[in-house]
Amino acid sequence: MTSPPPALAPRTDAAEALPSPERLAAARVLVVGDAMLDRYWFGAVDRISPEAPVPVVRVTREEERLGGAANVALNVQALGAQATLMTAVGEDEPARRLRELLARDGVHTLLGSDPQLYTIVKLRVIGRAQQLIRIDFENQPTHEVLGAMLSDYERVLPGYQAVLFSDYGKGGLAHIPRMIEAARAAGIPVLVDPKGSDYGRYAGATVLTPNRAELAQVVGAWSGEADLHQRAHALRERLGLQALLLTRSEDGMSLFDTADGAPAHVHVPTQAREVFDVTGAGDTVIATLAALIAAGLTLREAMPLANRAAGLVVGRFGTASVRYDELRKELR
Repeated sequence: MTSPPPALAPRTDAAEALPSPERLAAARVLVVGDAMLDRYWFGAVDRISPEAPVPVVRVTREEERLGGAANVALNVQALGAQATLMTAVGEDEPARRLRELLARDGVHTLLGSDPQLYTIVKLRVIGRAQQLIRIDFENQPTHEVLGAMLSDYERVLPGYQAVLFSDYGKGGLAHIPRMIEAARAAGIPVLVDPKGSDYGRYAGATVLTPNRAELAQVVGAWSGEADLHQRAHALRERLGLQALLLTRSEDGMSLFDTADGAPAHVHVPTQAREVFDVTGAGDTVIATLAALIAAGLTLREAMPLANRAAGLVVGRFGTASVRYDELRKELR
């Protein structure tokens, strides 16, 4: 089998590439996708239930956080860029809490309201610092929940330097091909966190950011690095992508793009640290990329920074975000 081309080094030192707070503050990112409310019930586990062989959790604390596309928007905002979240929610109590949390964290919103939609809630029950169970509250929409907001999307699009689609496969992005086409026609970079096996709907995007399992679902299992490179570049060319960024957990990240008109790739290793929770790490990666690209960086310049931001998030519990000062300290 043909050996893959040698990995090219990122074009600049990560610490030097980090934009100033002023540049980031001027960067605007439009986040479109499936928003969720993450709820956590923390408690003590002292006994097993007499009714069934399950632990009894005595809840002592409750916490609510932004989840899904809302967490992505929060990550953009935490880094210092301006984020606007475009999504549809129900007319229920979780939607009210989402609005309150988004307002508290300074995330601008373009929220559609649909009485037939259950706002997605993920409830995690935590005992002895371990997740015991996750309970999801949601319904599959019988219609396109963002369809009525297409005109709003096209109206506000020129005001942003990057568009980020956070697809959780919940039915909110049936019109994503039209949305990608509109953004590319306006010359705006498009970043997609993909879901499912049909990547044809993301054709024309600037970059997709699948993890290993997600990419294997589309291109099949690879037998080695050379095979991976061939499959990744074939997918990139078939979909007309500028790049494909593969997040590889403990093996870092690989960016498949072109250099001097030929297939190329850049790899950055993971940062050695204790991994506490990988929840939301993918959100942090793509949010950091979008914020930095909106601030004028290239994908190759932004990737090492996104890698370091993800390294910070996996050391924390649950969905989390990284502030500018934290990332700057990490780079130093």
